[in-house]
Amino acid sequence: MASPRRRLYCCLPRPEFGTDKEFPPVYSLTVLIISAAIALLAGVGLGMLLSQRVTPAGQKRREAERQLDDILQAKKAYEDEVVEHFSDTARLLNQLTESYRDVHNHLARGAADLCRGEGPVALEKMERRTDLAELPADLADIEPPKDYAPKASPGDKGVLSEDFGLERKRAEEEARVPPSL
Repeated sequence: MASPRRRLYCCLPRPEFGTDKEFPPVYSLTVLIISAAIALLAGVGLGMLLSQRVTPAGQKRREAERQLDDILQAKKAYEDEVVEHFSDTARLLNQLTESYRDVHNHLARGAADLCRGEGPVALEKMERRTDLAELPADLADIEPPKDYAPKASPGDKGVLSEDFGLERKRAEEEARVPPSL
């Protein structure tokens, strides 16, 4: 019986006598198995990549990533709008403050020119005052407005008292209910 090596080469043309042609190299079985395993792993990897691209789950994931990117871009644009809005608001408030200062200075100059220092309180005197005792009596007596009603007498309950107005409500209720027989 012919050897396995001879069977492999039986179909190949034989080299001619005296030429440099030789038989092709023979690879061992382990090299062939390792090569096949590497090719199989590469094929599986490429198949997985292609399946993620083509399958509905992969398409859903890509769509979700695209939507997330869109939402992040919209959020960034909104944040930029908010920053721009507040920057413009700050700039406009600064302009308003400057305009108010200009109007105040105009009114102060006009009052100084027109009243010639004879108004209720001259502006120069107000700027120089550091002592409240120097103010005229009618201006020194001014109190800030109160946010509650003052008591009529010291014995009365104040508006901020917990039971303020409760006696009046009881008296009204008793007046409405007829006495029982």
